[in-house]
Amino acid sequence: MAEYWRGEISLRKLRVLVEGLPPNGALARAAAGHALQYGDFRMADVVDLMGQLVTDFRNANRAEKSPPQPYPEAVWRPEPKSAVKKRKSKDRREATEARSGYLRIVAQVTPQYAEKG
Repeated sequence: MAEYWRGEISLRKLRVLVEGLPPNGALARAAAGHALQYGDFRMADVVDLMGQLVTDFRNANRAEKSPPQPYPEAVWRPEPKSAVKKRKSKDRREATEARSGYLRIVAQVTPQYAEKG
């Protein structure tokens, strides 16, 4: 970046350098919000499916009177940024609704303060 601002390289050269950054580099990790790559997600899917298959096999071959074995918990995966934004937006909306409900109750209980505020 400094070379571009000093006039040592063109904007085109800077774009080529940025486009050539590795998909698992620091910029890609910062943009994604995590360090996992595509292969890591695929491996998590494989681990989840293997756990389900083993559980299905054990349940199919268990004694008749024994209870079925529950499926294992899924491997942790990071939330997509859109889900994090939606959750924050929902939390903010709920806080606003709670605050307005509180103010309505205060206005009903103490009418002298409701007129001033």
